[in-house]
Amino acid sequence: MEARVKKLEEKLVQANIDAILVTSQKNIYYLTGFWGSAGTVFISQNHRLFLTDARYSLIAKQTIEGFEIIETRSPLTEILKVIEGNNIKKIGFDKQISFAFYQTIKELFSRYDIQPLDNFIEELRTIKDTSEIALIRKACQISDQAFIDALDFIKPGKTELEVANFLDFRMRELGASGISFETIVASGYRSSMPHGVASQKIIENGESLTLDFGCIYQHYVSDMTRTIHIGQVSDEEHAIYDVVYQSNQQLIEKAKAGLSYRDYDGIARDVIAKAGYGSYFTHGIGHGMGLDVHELPFFGKSDKKLEAGMVVTDEPGIYFEGKYGVRIEDDLLISETGCEVLTKAPKELIVL
Repeated sequence: MEARVKKLEEKLVQANIDAILVTSQKNIYYLTGFWGSAGTVFISQNHRLFLTDARYSLIAKQTIEGFEIIETRSPLTEILKVIEGNNIKKIGFDKQISFAFYQTIKELFSRYDIQPLDNFIEELRTIKDTSEIALIRKACQISDQAFIDALDFIKPGKTELEVANFLDFRMRELGASGISFETIVASGYRSSMPHGVASQKIIENGESLTLDFGCIYQHYVSDMTRTIHIGQVSDEEHAIYDVVYQSNQQLIEKAKAGLSYRDYDGIARDVIAKAGYGSYFTHGIGHGMGLDVHELPFFGKSDKKLEAGMVVTDEPGIYFEGKYGVRIEDDLLISETGCEVLTKAPKELIVL
């Protein structure tokens, strides 16, 4: 945690900001290791403050190192008391707050130059340290095993919701604290919906089945997708699956530090386009993940570069409206020389 706080302090100096007010639960956890519904962090050149109420003060004392812990139900007022007379002029704060809370900050800190910061801490979070990577790797192992176990559970006659519930509970049995997003189980024509969350539709013989799911392990997430077929697969569906699989694999072979966001998206997209299905790949190639299942970086036509320590998804897909869809998604750890695939569940064509 100390290394993360020091990086933030260095970034504040570079941005010519005297202090930062942190209220995002995940950013607070990233900096302090504290997880709870009441917490505020204030960092300046002379202060590292953590403020919470009586419900969490003992937990904070047992968890947090390097911060002055203040028990209060009025954190902003307490911060003002502490910094009175300090040479603080410009204070940054998380941009992603409610308008009502912004109005409160604006009123209470009226003597200061308050600056909304967009993704200021989130940019630091893009590069994972060894402890974060270990937790993400474990989350991926849990979702891998849940998928393998689900292959024995999935049968014609089950509903999508039954399969989703199986995955969700199995991941908890394997050590997850929860799911990282609402599990997507989409069969037959519903698999043409990239985010077709589980419904009461019955899974039938001869259908494709897309499973997009992930878990939370000690606050860090996994996110994977596999598409399987029930009973049989047509020649056309087999060919489409191969295109998506090759798209996914080619990106794995070329992903490494220094690759531009533009090229990261383009490598996979070109495979699908050259096969004649470019217009049927209707979403981005992926995103960063860590404490959030969708976090920086996001890919598109940007010349920003991948960096070692990023964990990103590789999720090409082809969707034929009203018929079926195919998506394969892996989580990749970027290194200087390539990438490590963290999601190791089988992804060659599976027909149950």
